[in-house]
Amino acid sequence: MSWRLIARPWLYHRAVPLLLGSSLAYGAFARRKILANDSINGGKWPQTSQLITQERPTQRKDADGGKTPLEETTDPTTASSDDDVPLFEADPDTGAWAALSARVENARAALNAIKWSRIGDDVADFLLPAWAIDLPAYFAKLQRELEMAPGSLADEIWEEAQDPSLNPEIARRAQVRISSHLCSEEKAFKQRRKRYTARALAKYLAIPEEEVDPEDVPTIAMCGSGGGLRAMVAGTSSYLSAQEAGLYDCITYTAGVSGSCWLQALYYSTIGKQNYATLLEHLKRRIGTHIAYPPTALGLLTAAPTNKFLLSGIVEKVKGDPTAAFGLVDVYGILLAARLLVPRGELGVDDRDLKLSNQQSYVDAGTHPLPIYTAVRHEIPVEEEKTKDEKEEGKVSQATKEKAKQEAWFQWFESTPYELFSEELGAGIPSWSVGRPFHDGIGAVRDNGYSVPELRIPFMLGIWGSAFCATLSHYYKEIRPLVKGLVGFGGINDLLEERNEELVKVHPIEPAAIPNYVLGLEDQLPATAPKGIFKSDHLELADAGMSNNLPIYPLLRADRDVEILIAFDASADIKTENWLAVADGYARQRGVKGWPFGAGWPKAETTKAALPLEVAEAASPQQAAGMIADARESKRDDAVTKNSNPPANDDENNTPSDADTDLTYCNIWVGTTSPEEPSGNRLSSSSSAPSSSSNDDSDSQLMSPNAALALVYFPLLPNPSVPGVDPTTSDFLSTWNFIYTASDIEKVVSLARANFKEGEAK
Repeated sequence: MSWRLIARPWLYHRAVPLLLGSSLAYGAFARRKILANDSINGGKWPQTSQLITQERPTQRKDADGGKTPLEETTDPTTASSDDDVPLFEADPDTGAWAALSARVENARAALNAIKWSRIGDDVADFLLPAWAIDLPAYFAKLQRELEMAPGSLADEIWEEAQDPSLNPEIARRAQVRISSHLCSEEKAFKQRRKRYTARALAKYLAIPEEEVDPEDVPTIAMCGSGGGLRAMVAGTSSYLSAQEAGLYDCITYTAGVSGSCWLQALYYSTIGKQNYATLLEHLKRRIGTHIAYPPTALGLLTAAPTNKFLLSGIVEKVKGDPTAAFGLVDVYGILLAARLLVPRGELGVDDRDLKLSNQQSYVDAGTHPLPIYTAVRHEIPVEEEKTKDEKEEGKVSQATKEKAKQEAWFQWFESTPYELFSEELGAGIPSWSVGRPFHDGIGAVRDNGYSVPELRIPFMLGIWGSAFCATLSHYYKEIRPLVKGLVGFGGINDLLEERNEELVKVHPIEPAAIPNYVLGLEDQLPATAPKGIFKSDHLELADAGMSNNLPIYPLLRADRDVEILIAFDASADIKTENWLAVADGYARQRGVKGWPFGAGWPKAETTKAALPLEVAEAASPQQAAGMIADARESKRDDAVTKNSNPPANDDENNTPSDADTDLTYCNIWVGTTSPEEPSGNRLSSSSSAPSSSSNDDSDSQLMSPNAALALVYFPLLPNPSVPGVDPTTSDFLSTWNFIYTASDIEKVVSLARANFKEGEAK
């Protein structure tokens, strides 16, 4: 059952009014705080009076250059000369474009309906900031720019979208690649990258370069966790530490979830310049302002050159795909891009930063690691498996639940500069073709013979970081520790727990969607592809952190041959979720050889291996995914209960001390290919200087003929050498904080450096 069917349908129709409402609410509740340090004119708007007084055009250009009254213009579907390529086209007055235009008009009309002059100065000053009175003018300008009238910004954008000299991908024919292996472009990249990693590894190990054979160099991957701006800032700081030490140059892949995807997008841009020190300086200048601060956000959307830079993706998506949805996640992505992809000064925007496929120029020669971006599709199949009687009675039998678990809960989608791919589907498409509809494995074209441009990165920023698209069940579990002390909590908690099966089906905020590229391929894809995916013309994708906050799964694909995996974890719930342990079930079910089973935060329970064993015996990857999801929810419950009712006697409850259960700044496990010893071996911790005997033991484990994948884990922990910074208690390190001062960023950099230094010797 797709999210679109179970989410509140009215949210779809209110994306632009939501932006308006958030602007007003933002001002009402936060106006007396310092919310920005670089807002335009100290919170005032740029001049717009001349634009607003212009007459609205009543005619639009025809294809032959003539003019037709707006209300009489149509865009009929025409036949293509290529019978093998499907067409897509629709009347713009009845498609997604008309819906978006109507929403902008509704927002403008709602603002104009407010009698601003009748609001007393004292009341206005108390409820709203001074800039609120200018909102109608700016929404009017935004509406004018999004009209398809001759000379409008939207008209200019759409004309350029159909120009193959500006968007060469629109002239290329795309088709779905059905295979479990890597695409040819990535295979070629791996070979070219070896020359650089061999040289870098020799330098890092201080040995002559001629002594290093590129074929003997291990494939090293580095990944960052999810966690919004905290993950982006902490991940950038950790990667900077690795870059300064020379380790970063030795890796072949990077991978990210949520905020770590944002940092990758910036690194492979004209802003980051493939240097993390440069990237951090950019963040210091840009994220001191909240992404939704109206004077800055709307100012960038209505002033050149940033208006065209940011709005081009909206016009291309909604005008080019008549059935496209434009919702809150898309707005979120545009706001993120306005902060992250616009340099200070706001004049040096570069269109090359707007397409993921353009990052090929940074990696093709093998000079930089290949970035992997992640998202998930969440399918809840219980409703579709219900019998008629169960639907009428509102109950679900255990047999129905078990049948539903045969369908996947999460399918992972990975994006690289080369390809969008899903391992569960065993199918992918070129990155430059994302955004166009597909039918029976062939990318569709418009009646002019061209397709639509590649989906812009701002929309992907929204998808990669859309953690707020979680279920109501997840939301409740996030806030339960904060409210458990309130009067009446017990009764409310029991009531909500009884309804958990209903809460887990409801996503209050609908995720963003891209055209479904496997539509019509049901008979050609493997059994791991869930049946429900073939019933929708769009794929709804969201933050991969809902499944695992570390992007481990894509790095375990056999063809990538990752031998050393370095994970920087800035998750807010490191111990509770234990993301490394979650990967155990995946590795067992997929038959991943050499994964260090048992890695992660040590547990007192003796049932550690129970879940992986059940998952390994699952009938399908879909059933395994369902088991893992159920187990995660159960672990959250256990953690909350344990925190609420701590044991009176540790010895009596057989609870080990912190020294036995906590990890340190750097932790290493080595997997094994031996069937007799499937669990990974943990090397000595970095909490103290290892003895010579422990070094010998570590060396013997690494040099063992059965040694396999080495997992190096850096959790973001407080460090005594950086006082006053604690990822679990420092307010500015909250996942939901969207303002980081330069001082805040420096604190995170210091913490990441200190933690990396603690484990660098390992």
